[in-house]
Amino acid sequence: MTDPKMAELIEAALPHVAFDGWGPEAFAAAVADTGIEMETARALCPRGAVDLAVGYHKLGDEQMIAAMAAADLSDMRYSEKVAHAIRMRLAAVDDKEAVRRGSTLFALPHMVPEGAKLIWGTADAIWTALGDTSDDVNWYTKRATLSAVYSSVVLFWLGDDSVDGQATDAFIDRRIADVMQVERVKAAVRSNPLLKPLTAPLGRLAEMIKPPRKDMTTDLPGVWRHPD
Repeated sequence: MTDPKMAELIEAALPHVAFDGWGPEAFAAAVADTGIEMETARALCPRGAVDLAVGYHKLGDEQMIAAMAAADLSDMRYSEKVAHAIRMRLAAVDDKEAVRRGSTLFALPHMVPEGAKLIWGTADAIWTALGDTSDDVNWYTKRATLSAVYSSVVLFWLGDDSVDGQATDAFIDRRIADVMQVERVKAAVRSNPLLKPLTAPLGRLAEMIKPPRKDMTTDLPGVWRHPD
């Protein structure tokens, strides 16, 4: 859960981010507006506004998870649940300009790993909330695929000025349909007896690939862990 003071700083920063981006000016203004001591703010955000931007993204993930827990998805097909989760994640955003500025920040070469980690984290949060029990290479492929889908949806959504986001809704449905088409092709390949000599060894290899242990929180894309 997001630290309450961090949430306070993020909320205070948002009006300034629209003009200054996730930069030093927005961070200083947030600290001044909240009255939080700079030492405390720096302890929460060693990188200043960068950590506020990261916190803003993670706060959106938390809000999405809460919304999914409260929603009744029992009548939906799995693909519909994933699409609905993406819509819930977008709905958790209360400031599109802050996301636009964040996208610019995390597109900088030295920030790309951080941005990849955040997107992966969103995809992981969605699959986890949906009860994914994958214990092999599928754990990775599901999150990699959803990361690509979510990234494309956000970029489309940022430029969408349609009524009630109807164009984004349609775009989400198309992207999910594309993924399902790929999955159908993969299933057809796996079930083809002529391809069994090739697919069977690959299947056994895939089963040997395990997701990171729950205590290995740094074993994610965008994270480098010192080999101590």
